[in-house]
Amino acid sequence: MEALYLLIPLSVILVFAALWIFFAASDGGQFDDLVGPALRVLQDDDKPPVE
Repeated sequence: MEALYLLIPLSVILVFAALWIFFAASDGGQFDDLVGPALRVLQDDDKPPVE
């Protein structure tokens, strides 16, 4: 029972830290363009080597 007095506040702090990291990444533009990099992989513009 005494362990809950430690684990509950630690888990609440951990949740708030994860939310803060997520919103900081969101405000920083981390999730702005999710489709662009996936499409750039499919558009291979490499030219074959000239021999």
